[in-house]
Amino acid sequence: MDITIHTSFLPHDDPDASLAFYRDTLGFEVRNDVGSGKMRWLTVGPAGQPGTSILLAPPATDPGVTDDERRVIAEMMAKGTYGWIMLATPDLDGTFERLQAGDAEVVQEPTEQPYGVRDCAFRDPAGNLIRIQELR
Repeated sequence: MDITIHTSFLPHDDPDASLAFYRDTLGFEVRNDVGSGKMRWLTVGPAGQPGTSILLAPPATDPGVTDDERRVIAEMMAKGTYGWIMLATPDLDGTFERLQAGDAEVVQEPTEQPYGVRDCAFRDPAGNLIRIQELR
């Protein structure tokens, strides 16, 4: 089998704030911006990696999602427990400093974990947890 991870999904509740975070703070390329107002689907990804993207989308837009489910999703996003992603960099300290200078919400400073990785964590404007692991 030849399978790759092409696109991962994260929700947003403010497309402009999410775009600023992923484009300006993380330095990702904007690959697509579809829709208008709060109903925008943004595709972003790391420069030099055109085959890997993150789709930032309005949550619970599927017509099969009930109003109660939409409420739960909104509550989980507000608490920061709905979406998360793991990224990696060879320069964890430099990346941490850049994100911290960009006013990203720090969840955890660079830390050597007992399970053998060194990482840090932030929240994006929608509350999604962004863990960044140091490549060794």
